[in-house]
This record gives sequence, C-alpha cells and structure tokens, in this order.
Amino acid sequence: MPRKFSAEPHAPKYRQVFENLSRDILSGKYRPGQKFPSEAALVQQFGTSRITIGRALRELQQRGLVERIAGSGTYVRQAHLAGGGLLFGLLIPDLGQTEIFEPICQGIAGAPHASRHALLWGHHDAAHAAPEQQALALCDQFVERSVSGVFFAPLEMAAQARETNLTIVSRLEKARIPIVLLDRCVMPYPSRSRHDLVGIDNRRAAYMATEHLLRLGAPRVSFLAHSGGAPTVEARAAGFREALLAAGRKLKRSPVWRLDAITEESIRPLLDRGTRGDGFVCANDRTAGQLMQVLLAAGYRIPQDVRIVGIDDVEYASLLPVPLTTVRQACREIGEAAMAAMLSRIERPGMPVLDILIDCRLVVRVSSGEKG
Repeated sequence: MPRKFSAEPHAPKYRQVFENLSRDILSGKYRPGQKFPSEAALVQQFGTSRITIGRALRELQQRGLVERIAGSGTYVRQAHLAGGGLLFGLLIPDLGQTEIFEPICQGIAGAPHASRHALLWGHHDAAHAAPEQQALALCDQFVERSVSGVFFAPLEMAAQARETNLTIVSRLEKARIPIVLLDRCVMPYPSRSRHDLVGIDNRRAAYMATEHLLRLGAPRVSFLAHSGGAPTVEARAAGFREALLAAGRKLKRSPVWRLDAITEESIRPLLDRGTRGDGFVCANDRTAGQLMQVLLAAGYRIPQDVRIVGIDDVEYASLLPVPLTTVRQACREIGEAAMAAMLSRIERPGMPVLDILIDCRLVVRVSSGEKG
C-alpha cells in the first residue's frame, strides 16, 4: 500500500517525498552509512513515478543527507553535529613520536573552515598494547561513532605496519567513512591508494638538500636513514639520487645507507675515507640529530669534517649543538589543507583522488657549512 504523505499536501510531489525522507533520516530511521531503499522500492512505497523519486533523491543529495554512488546505490551520509557541524576522527599512531604531527593537528583544528566542526582524538586504554593493536582499536572507535571522516597518518615503523594500515583503510571504506591521508600513503611507490593525500613533495625536499651540499663542494654526499621506514623515506632517497645524477655525480660514490641504529661503530665505515667536508642528507631531523650526537662524541667537527642536512625543521632543529640546516615542512599549512581536502571530498565524493603537495623550503644553518 502506498505511503501517505505527511508533508504539505499542496507542495509538489517530489517535495513531499523529499520532506518525508528527510524526516526519516534525521529521526534516525536510516542510520549513517546505511544503504537507502532503491528507486524502484521508493516508487512502490510512495505510489509515484521514478522521475519524481529521482528528483527527490537529487534534492537529498544536494542537502548533504545522502550520497549516490553509480553502480552501487544511495547511502545515508554521516551524522551531523548540532548546528550542521561534522565530527572527524584523528588516527595518528605516531603522535608524540614523530614531531611533525602535533603541528599538523593544530593546523587541522585551526583551519579557516574548522570552527563549525569537531575533532575526535582517539583514546585507547591498553597502554602496553602493540602500536598495531592500538591503531586498529582507534579505527573501530571511529567506525562505532560514525564519524564523518578520518585523518589518517599511516603507521611507519611497526612490525606489521603495512598490513595494519591496509586493514584500517579497509574497515573505514567498508563503513563508508572518507579518509584523508597525512604525510604518507598506505601503499609503496609507485602504487597509490584511492584516498586524498596531503604532505610535501618528498623527492623535491631531498633534491634541495642534496643540491645544497653539492653546491658547497662536498666531495662525497651520502643519504642516511633508519632501516625500514615509510614511503616518504623511499621518495626522499629517490630525490637524493636524482640530484646526484643531475650534477653528474656517480651513484656508487654516494650510497644510500640504512642502519638499524646510529652508533659510532655503525657509522665508522661511512666516514673512514681520509677526506674532510663530506656531507650527509638525513631522511629526517631525528636521524640528523642522532648522527650529529654520535659524530660530536667521536671527536668529529661539524661542519668542518662532516656536513649534515635534515628534512622537516622540527622545533629543536635550531637548538641542536650545531644548529641544523634542514628542509622545512609547513606543518600547520598541511593541516589546513587536509581539512579543506576533507570537506571537499565530503561535498564531492566522486571527484578525482588528489595529491596535495605543500611547498617546502631550505633553511640554512651552521651544520652544512654555510650560515643563513
């Protein structure tokens, strides 16, 4: 039996369907992420034409109440906060360990369009759980809360990082929760996930750092990173090699080193060459700071004996024993761009996947041998 309309009887029929369906969504009859009845089912339910139902569904979509996916169907959009704001989850397992993420989060929270929305900082009580378990538990919290989107910085150094990252993405996709990736992709280069990513051009960052040392006349330049690492590290190693090739340097004389730990013993083979002024491009500022500490303790002078350049420009970079030359990530701007990308994705879910690269610049200090 066709459903009776509860909207104004003199309103156009599509408008009556729209208002009835809107009331059902806002009352909770249809849950966020739930698949909506098919057009054929709605035609039967309201006793009207398919054209009328199609127009009502387009109106629901324009109002942000449903999402229509070609070949899949119509789905209820995620729940709104009071006043029309949205609730977003921050899934950043390395927060507190990787220095760039705190200012990125500040940028997300302080973005021009963020004031109407709320951020949910995931909390997991199992303090001694493995990073992978903690990240999965936070993901499940966000799915349970039906958040409108998740900002996700994939795990980097955990033993099962890649498998865990892919599981998190799969669970969020299944719940139809939009994802914006921060700093790195979940897939190794050149593969690419189906989600927007905001960060810097890591190839360009390492290219700039390497070019700087070459311009200063470093007889030999090496790239130093910890073993394992994120796709960002591989991209930076690629930028390092590109700068060497562009300068006509032989790659065999400029190796990429990956160490489990940076100690005097582990770096000795890298330095026992009888030359002065060799340079290191470090994968990040933390690696650069560790290298600097070991070199100074071993009696090397920086930059007279060894030149060092990092990437990130974290807060302590200028406070190291020898102020660090580094490539600056505009972390707050990355956060602001991530919020803009999330809102655009929610507004236009079918638009092409984006890589949003925020500009980075070289900050010259003492460690490279040239003061700014």
